[in-house]
Amino acid sequence: MMGHKGVWVAAIMGATLGLSGCENSAVALQVEGREHALILVREQRLPFAEIEQFVVVSRLPVCQRRWRIQSDDSPMAPMRVFEMGDLLWALEQKGKWYLATTEDCRVQVWPNPNSDQLGPLVGTFEEREGKKVFTRAPRE
Repeated sequence: MMGHKGVWVAAIMGATLGLSGCENSAVALQVEGREHALILVREQRLPFAEIEQFVVVSRLPVCQRRWRIQSDDSPMAPMRVFEMGDLLWALEQKGKWYLATTEDCRVQVWPNPNSDQLGPLVGTFEEREGKKVFTRAPRE
């Protein structure tokens, strides 16, 4: 028979196991040091719930903002990052495009991307061996 302490221990262990399937990760593309970056944040509040995604655009001390983008699944769908100009990047994941700028730390949907406008591929946010990483594209 379990005493009061045993019931609490079992309840805590059950809650811990129930939450162990949740995801909470962040991976950065550092532009110029730690203060200038694009950061992909993934959060899953409950097991089997959708994985919410955010892009944190940071150029400290000027600005830093977090923007919600489309949800994703597990394993993570790769997100490609293209350089578009000074302080401007294009992000693409599962056919959905965004423009992110660190000039004033904004992200917006890019509804009609033109491949002729894309700059060079900077790299890809991706999942490798169960870990979220940013892989830089080879320099040409």
